[in-house]
Amino acid sequence: MAYLTTEDMYTHIYQENIETISHGDEAIMLSAIDAAIEEASGYLTKYDTQAIFSATGSARNAILLLFVKDIAAWHFVNLCNAGVDLELREKRYNRAIEWLENNQNRNNPNLPAKPDSTDCGHAPGCSCQMDYGSNRKRDNHF
Repeated sequence: MAYLTTEDMYTHIYQENIETISHGDEAIMLSAIDAAIEEASGYLTKYDTQAIFSATGSARNAILLLFVKDIAAWHFVNLCNAGVDLELREKRYNRAIEWLENNQNRNNPNLPAKPDSTDCGHAPGCSCQMDYGSNRKRDNHF
């Protein structure tokens, strides 16, 4: 069973609209789903995406599932606007991307962390990520 199926998309796009846009070819929706999962994975690099996107049923993170559906719906409805409000889809797509971008900078305890790996050639437990920053600018007045 896959992380997200065509039947799961019925909460975001009516079945009749899916059939109209895809002309009965389920591969078109599956392609949009694959693209959405790949796009979301790019934003979740500090998490174990293998574990996240291999989950099924109620084991899936509900909010991430909602946003992946929004992204998949956006990719799918761009083929045709048969009975679909493109403005609403675009707003929901942008909200999903915003959530994913914001999630890069904070921990989400509901998503599994990436397992420690030692294949980067550094110390065990090293995530091979570098954080950078600086102190506040100091103004000296004499």
